[in-house]
Amino acid sequence: MLKRITTIICLLTVAQTFSQVGGESTFQFLNLIASPRQAALGGKVITNYDYDVTSGLFNPATINSEMDNQLAVNYSSYLAGISYGTAAYAYTWDRHVNTLHVGMTYINYGEFEGYDLNGISTGTFTGNEAALSFGYAYNIPFTDFYVGANLKMITSKLEQYNSIGVATDLGAMYINERLDFHAALCIRNLGTQIVTYAGLNEPLPLEVSLGLSQTLENVPLRWHLTFENLQKWPIATSNPARATTDLDGNQTQEKVGFLNELMRHTILGAELFPERGFNLRIGYNFRRAEELRLEEQRNFSGLSFGIGIKLNKMRFSYTHARYTSASNTSFFGLQIDLR
Repeated sequence: MLKRITTIICLLTVAQTFSQVGGESTFQFLNLIASPRQAALGGKVITNYDYDVTSGLFNPATINSEMDNQLAVNYSSYLAGISYGTAAYAYTWDRHVNTLHVGMTYINYGEFEGYDLNGISTGTFTGNEAALSFGYAYNIPFTDFYVGANLKMITSKLEQYNSIGVATDLGAMYINERLDFHAALCIRNLGTQIVTYAGLNEPLPLEVSLGLSQTLENVPLRWHLTFENLQKWPIATSNPARATTDLDGNQTQEKVGFLNELMRHTILGAELFPERGFNLRIGYNFRRAEELRLEEQRNFSGLSFGIGIKLNKMRFSYTHARYTSASNTSFFGLQIDLR
């Protein structure tokens, strides 16, 4: 199996990749938040190595036998009438040491009014995209290191245009059980378009993330620290709305310093009672907070919080994430133990 994963990686990484963030590549939905738990912890957590079967969608190195026969379905009513959801299932075989992970991400952009160049209505149209993934993780013998890979088949339909792509996610993880400390590195969306929208091949939204997390010794709390979009520095762009003008009318654009750049790559999260039937989660995404904040107004952009409840063989999750004063999102999730 490891040889097969290596072969897939080699085939896909020969495609040209770029240091892209938002609006500069196709299939942007691939980097959407995968679950309410992930959303509550700031949006991108790659170090949860436990029952949470959805975590395998974002970091394949987290796939493990605790996910065996777990089925998760998640849904979010996103911004501007957009809705999307994810689903994941894992099955363990061969003496409980090999686990296969299957996942799906789907987004529907809603209905749009179409017009031609003369302003004449051409009717309504829709847009939707989906990705099907197959993942596997491997514990390097006699070590505390785990590696994994997802192979993703991607399809997109935007009005009359269609595109098909293929990509892989690569993950590596270190687990220190004595300290209950996890460290993970994840490279996502290495791949290419197979069928383009209109003859122009566009890059996929490559993303590199580094994550750290640990459960405190005497407090039932697990902290999470994630550094996102490490493939690109700087990540910030000066906001024209924050330019200043002096008495002579000279305008000075916003300056983004090193510390501000660093914070925009940073996500903080904490989970209270992470191993119990009821837990509380909170997170803060510095990049979202900085890019969506309004001058002289406190709107708590970047803040997210949620809960998780376990009832028999079912786990319910809910998260509320702040974006702007005018628009926020809710994320619902259900995981069922089918054993």
